[in-house]
Amino acid sequence: MIRETILLVEDNADEAELAELAFARLNAEYDLQIVANGEEALDFLFASGRYCDRPDYRKPALVLLDIDLPQLNGFDVLRALRSSAAYHHTPIAFLTTSDENADIEEGYALGVNSYLQKPLGFDQFAQLLQDVSHYWLKLNTRVH
Repeated sequence: MIRETILLVEDNADEAELAELAFARLNAEYDLQIVANGEEALDFLFASGRYCDRPDYRKPALVLLDIDLPQLNGFDVLRALRSSAAYHHTPIAFLTTSDENADIEEGYALGVNSYLQKPLGFDQFAQLLQDVSHYWLKLNTRVH
């Protein structure tokens, strides 16, 4: 059985490592891929740049996207994905520390499916990752 891929776009190496630990601890049945900036995210998602020859190209079933990213921010990545027919129905969740109402409003206006604030503790972070992946990949009915 092929495991579904979750793409985490996170520039903070410590938070990316926490996500890896959380998925390992939860025995997650998903393949977690992590990229560090918006430009790399688009290369990964559209199999271009350094990912153009990736032999196991599979479109992620869920994208977890930070807002404050180098090169292209999360809003720019979201715009690019929502303007592509290939990613029109892919669940995209902002996973961020920002609680700015303007960021929340802009995210939803651009088509983000969920806006999640990163909790401070590891256990809460692990639970959030489990809950969001379970909801979007198990409970939610998706277009295939």
